[in-house]
This record gives sequence, structure tokens and C-alpha cells, in this order.
Amino acid sequence: MQKITPNLWFNGNAKEAVDFYVSAFTDANIISTSHYPKSKEEGLADFQLNMAGKVLTIDFEIMGFRFVAINAGSEFTPNPSISFTISCKSAYEVDALWHTLIMGGQALMELGEYPFSKRYGWLNDKYGVSWQIIVRADGVPAGPITPGLMFTKENVGRAEEAMKFYTSVFPDSKIESIFRYENQPGEKDGNIAHALFKLCGREFIAQESAGPHKFVFNEGVSLSISCKDQEEIDYYWEKLTAEGGQESVCGWLKDKYGVSWQVAPYNIEDLMKKPDAFKIMMQQKKIIIAEYK
Repeated sequence: MQKITPNLWFNGNAKEAVDFYVSAFTDANIISTSHYPKSKEEGLADFQLNMAGKVLTIDFEIMGFRFVAINAGSEFTPNPSISFTISCKSAYEVDALWHTLIMGGQALMELGEYPFSKRYGWLNDKYGVSWQIIVRADGVPAGPITPGLMFTKENVGRAEEAMKFYTSVFPDSKIESIFRYENQPGEKDGNIAHALFKLCGREFIAQESAGPHKFVFNEGVSLSISCKDQEEIDYYWEKLTAEGGQESVCGWLKDKYGVSWQVAPYNIEDLMKKPDAFKIMMQQKKIIIAEYK
């Protein structure tokens, strides 16, 4: 089971977005779909009444990597602070994915040849989700899809600290490689241009940039942790809210770098089938399993 799963926030069009991704990738499928309650009596908050009975979440896979699409409002939008690198076997595969995902989207780094890759491009798709597409080579993540964290603004210079923090919190974790800026205009020598690290056995990317970026980490892309029991929920909640992290609601929190996490039991779908489950969750900050009866 995938321990850490990216959750993508959509403005009422999650089903449309997931259908687009399933059609864009040759190896992609929908796993399951959940729905909002049908009434306020079942736990809907006033601001959610327009979503009564509609799709709430969609679990789906792309090339064996699991995502969750959240169907909600316009409060948050994905941005390039968390992107997904797709490692392709050939330039042809890079080009094919680029031309599909760029439709209605925006190029952040144009498709082409770069010093670090013979074929690479970075884009936001039409839903705001950020993708880096690259030919597989030395220094490129081995997995087909790798989440990446971009540290900007007040977080510039903290990427290495963040990797050390995350690898201390999660098991089966380590920093694998670090490439630092050197004589790069606008960047401080020694800051991280690109790094690979593992959390729970899966690779992640870290980058930082002092450029005039308008984005920072937000709830548009959050990372959910599948926990085996209450003890594990308590552990991750305590670790990730420490030293300036912030508790939110429904199992959500922000860590000290502003990255959003959801800490939930592995069987959350079964819990949500219990009486008044949605109402109980809306009243919780940290998930307390015993309150679902």
C-alpha cells in the first residue's frame, strides 16, 4: 500500500479532471469514488450544501502511482510548489505526454534540450496541476512518477533542513543525492538546485528557487498518510505539527514549511460508512478513531 498519497484539490470538476488524466496516460484507472452526504442532517456544513450528493473524492492511479482527487470549491488551487515528475523512456514519450497535458495549460519551462536532460519540459495543465516530463537518465528518479517540493520565498534555503526533518519522521527514509547551485544568477551558492530523497521507500524531489515566484505551498496539493492505528495517527500528528506547524480540521494540518498533510487511518472509507461519520469528522481536528461508532 502507498503510504503517502498526493491529494489534488479541484473546483467542482474533479470527475472531469480524473477522466482527462485517465485518457492522457496509457496506464491509468479509477479505483473508487466517494460522495458527499445528501443533507445537513447527515453532516454537511452550510458552505457544502451545494455539494449535497455530489462526488467528494476519486481515488485513481497513473502508472501504478496513486492519487486522490478532492471535489470541493474555489478555496484552493494546485500550483507548482508541488509538482510531479514523469520519467519517460524516450524523447518520443516525453513529446506525446507534453502535447496532451499542455492542452489548455501553460508552459513553465518550454519543451526542449537542457544541460540536465536531452528532452524536458515543465507545465501546468488546464486544472493547475504541475508536471515535469523528462527522459530517464542518471540522476533522474527511477520511478515513473515522483512528487517534488519547490521551496520558494521565505522557504528558500530551507530545503535541506526540510529533507532532514522529513527523513527523521518517516521510516525507510534517506537523502539520496543533492545538487547545489554554483554561480547561478539569482541563486545563492550552496542552495539546492535539485535533490532526491526517500520517504517510506518512495522517492521525492526537493528544489528551491529565489526567483520572483508567486506561489508557496498550499492545500491545492496535500499529502495524505495512511496510518495503521490511532497510535500512528498520534505520532505523525505530533511530529508534523511541531515547531510551528498548524492544526486544521478533518485530519488536515500544515507542517512548519507550510506543506499540507492529511493524517488518516488506512480504513477511512470503512469509517465513513458508520452513522454520522461525516458529521463527526467535520467536528474533529486530529482524527480520533474511537469517536466513530
